[in-house]
Amino acid sequence: MNVPEAIRELASGSSVGCKSEPVVVSMADVKAARVSWLWRNRVPLGMVSILDGDPDLGKSTLTLDLAARVSTGMDMPDGTSGVSGGVVLLSAEDDLAVTIKPKLDAAGADVDRVRAITAIKGDGGERLPELTADLEHIESVAIEIGAKLIVIDPLMAYLGENVNSYRDQDVRRALAPVAHLAARLGAAVLVVRHLNKLSGGSAIYRGGGSIGIIGAARAGLLLARDPEDDQKRILAVTKLNIGPKPSALSFEISTTEAGVPWIEWGGVSEHTADSLLATPGVRESDSKLNFAMDWLEDVLQSGRLRAKRVFRQASDAGISETTLKRAKKDLRVESVKGSFDSEWWWSLPPRDTEGATKGANSSHVGTLGTLGEKPNENGQMKDASVGTLGEECQGDQVVEVGTLGDSDAETTPELTGGMFD
Repeated sequence: MNVPEAIRELASGSSVGCKSEPVVVSMADVKAARVSWLWRNRVPLGMVSILDGDPDLGKSTLTLDLAARVSTGMDMPDGTSGVSGGVVLLSAEDDLAVTIKPKLDAAGADVDRVRAITAIKGDGGERLPELTADLEHIESVAIEIGAKLIVIDPLMAYLGENVNSYRDQDVRRALAPVAHLAARLGAAVLVVRHLNKLSGGSAIYRGGGSIGIIGAARAGLLLARDPEDDQKRILAVTKLNIGPKPSALSFEISTTEAGVPWIEWGGVSEHTADSLLATPGVRESDSKLNFAMDWLEDVLQSGRLRAKRVFRQASDAGISETTLKRAKKDLRVESVKGSFDSEWWWSLPPRDTEGATKGANSSHVGTLGTLGEKPNENGQMKDASVGTLGEECQGDQVVEVGTLGDSDAETTPELTGGMFD
């Protein structure tokens, strides 16, 4: 990491500019309101929901089934009352004529109330819409159609190249305006993700990208194959902090005479999201370590992170400090103390040309006095710089002041453990 990158990382989370004042709301002026539902206890109106699942299980077929119900005001699959309104689709993986229109027809949709945004046209030609740069276009289409449902399928296609989907700060900044859009419109925003490669652990951490994605959602759904019947699918709730979690539902995917898939809903299933993603035949201790190793490798694949942050996120994911340290050792994760912030940073070891991990003791010697580290008499890496690094306001500008810092020990925050203790 060069000097400007290091300074930007240190400054992340700081306020922009020096002139600021709090926005204060008296709770006496706030009118309490009840949650409104597109699908009771599964998909709320005015909020963001997540649908996770592996490829080729029917996620798009499921979202189009819901779109058809909203476009006609039909009841939801469990018999609860539906909502009538327009639908906006952002679908980066399915062809409108070959896939989406036939599925909508098979589900009985009123296609006059469904709009698909396929691209944004500009001076440079056409491109996919991006969150959040093109929300005004999405909002205008939603208002025109009176949308009650907006489907983003899949999320990663619409984040934009400047958003790192594994970085909490990036995804939260990208999804916060989407949540505000949902609230303004009173519409449900349903975001589709693929599952990551982790095995075991809580289902809430199995969606691709940062944990901040599910953190920004008020409800989370999981679509998985029925472990007892390969032909059936199960829709379970992974997260719902605005109501009681309902039972999972089963369904099968049938086809029309023309071969178009449609959903035939079944009854209640006893499965939960966690049980659907459990790894059979694996000892509990092995499952803990395997999950922690997969999780850690997934988190670090986009670049190095502060050790404190890794420990904190691991605790949120239900991984104990002891298990995380075992995973770090087995993966040969490198731990290097930063020259600017005096904190320990973790990164995956380099890999050779065949993809195998090299030794973890590679050298990280920089230029002394700038971004430098040097080995002490025991061969351990030691920072060459000392002091502090800060900011102060001078007029309307933020000015970096001070010198650079140093500390000797890798520190971790207090951990209260998790489900894997």
